[in-house]
Amino acid sequence: MERQSYNQDMPYENPLYFAEEAAQLDLIADGRVALGVSRGSPEPALRGWESFGYTGSEDPRGADIAREHFEKFMRAIKGEPMTYADPVQYGAGAKLAIEPQSPGLAERIWWGAGSAKTAEWAGERGVNLMSSTLLTEANEGSFAEQQAEQLRRYREAFRAAGHTRTPRTSVSRSVFPIVGPEDEIFSYMGARESRDQVGVIDGFTSVFGRTYADSPDTLVEQLKQDQAVMESDTLMLTIPSQLGPELNLRILENFAKYVAPELGWQPNTEGPVTGYEIS
Repeated sequence: MERQSYNQDMPYENPLYFAEEAAQLDLIADGRVALGVSRGSPEPALRGWESFGYTGSEDPRGADIAREHFEKFMRAIKGEPMTYADPVQYGAGAKLAIEPQSPGLAERIWWGAGSAKTAEWAGERGVNLMSSTLLTEANEGSFAEQQAEQLRRYREAFRAAGHTRTPRTSVSRSVFPIVGPEDEIFSYMGARESRDQVGVIDGFTSVFGRTYADSPDTLVEQLKQDQAVMESDTLMLTIPSQLGPELNLRILENFAKYVAPELGWQPNTEGPVTGYEIS
């Protein structure tokens, strides 16, 4: 089953309008939408969400208003009534949910987490987890080890909250298979970022994951040693858009042909992707 996904920054979203848009898209796509949402990337504007009419945030990054919007969004797509109906048309006390509703969409919502605490928050709410190529915290151990711990804490929180379904988890990596001479451009990226990087983002000391660039055989062995890649059920590739569509397509094709099968990947024609059971 083919799935579609995109990412939305929740501080800027009207949660009810967003819920209706998401449901419409999911119905059009025949239930194939995997929707990723998060607080968003580092804010270029000063409290930019206020320019869109969303006020009251006490967090300079807008994390509190993002979670508030997300909670309301989730209630809406689950079919919870969100407002009172006109009593003249519906009778006294009647309530209305958003329209349309798309059954099953709530189980295909992903929250993007940059820390273990945020991952636990996502697990408590029963949504899927996306973890990218950076963590907004710097603890002991490699990036992959810290991210694997994040995934474990997410699953523990998911189970402790009493959720019974099998959730999905994903991590992102920059991976460049070098198959022929035309791929040698990627070796520079691998040499430049072949180890974890530490920097400051949004005022937090953060860890950025390494870049993988090598022959397919070497990449397979390296990724098998990446604890977070092995811990998650989905690996998303981070691709530099400035390289252009032809090189990006080659990266994807090389990965799908020479690397992914050795990691246990199967084409979506084999059936829908499922998560790992929580023991």
